[in-house]
Amino acid sequence: MRYETQINGIKGSVYFSEENISKLFLPLLRRLSRLKEKKGRRVLLFLAAPPGAGKSTLLSFLQHLAEKNGDCAPLTAIGMDGFHRCQEYLLTHMTVRDGKAIPMVKVKGAPETFDLERLKERVRRVAAGEVCGWPEYDRLLHNPREDAVRIEGDLVLLEGNYLLLDRPGWRDLKAYADYTVRLEADEDFLRRRLIDRRIRTGVDPAEAARFVDYSDMANVRICLRESAEADLTWRVDESGFSCAEGNG
Repeated sequence: MRYETQINGIKGSVYFSEENISKLFLPLLRRLSRLKEKKGRRVLLFLAAPPGAGKSTLLSFLQHLAEKNGDCAPLTAIGMDGFHRCQEYLLTHMTVRDGKAIPMVKVKGAPETFDLERLKERVRRVAAGEVCGWPEYDRLLHNPREDAVRIEGDLVLLEGNYLLLDRPGWRDLKAYADYTVRLEADEDFLRRRLIDRRIRTGVDPAEAARFVDYSDMANVRICLRESAEADLTWRVDESGFSCAEGNG
C-alpha cells in the first residue's frame, strides 16, 4: 500500500507491504484494542527506534490503519521530538563531545538536547488519562510547536528515539507505558536514510553526510546499544519489517 505522509514538515511517500499490514501492523492494533478494553482506561504504547528507522512514518500509518479498520480502536499518534530544546537554547548552551566542549546545536538529537523533565511530566499526564496538549517538532522551523495535538482518546501511541533508553532519568519513562515496541536496523541502512532525509530539507549532500556521521550516527549507536528490552521487537530494512527472533 502506498502511503502519502507529511512528517515534521517534510512530505514523503512510502510503501508498506500487504504482508506487513496483515501479519504485523493489524495484529498489533488489535492487541492494543483488546488491552484497552481489558484495562478500561487509556492505554499508552511506546514505539522506540533509532534515528532513520521510520518510526514517525510508521506511527502515522498505524493511525491511518486504525481509522480504516472497524475492529481497531481509534488512536492518537504523538512523538517525543516536540521536546527538543528550542534552537536558541541549543545555540547558547554547551555539551561535551570527545572531551571537547561544543554548542549543543552541533549534536542536536542527542539525549541531552531534549527537555527530559518536561517530557516525563507530560508523559505522566497522558498515562494518567488527562486531556492535554502535546508539542510537535517542525524540521523546517527547527523548533517545536506547542500544543499542536490535543490528546483526548483512550489509545495513545508515542514514538521516540530514547523512550527505552537505559540511562538514569530516561529509564523512568518505561514505567508509564502499557506496551512497548522496539525497532532495530543495521547502521549502514540507517545512515543512508538519514543522509537522504537531511538532503530533502535543502542541505548540501556533503554537509548532510558530515552531520550524520558526526551527530546522527552517534545517536543511532546509543539507541541500538543502550535501549532496554521491549514487549515486541521488529527489524526494518530495505524489504520492510519483520519480527526479531523470538518475537511476535
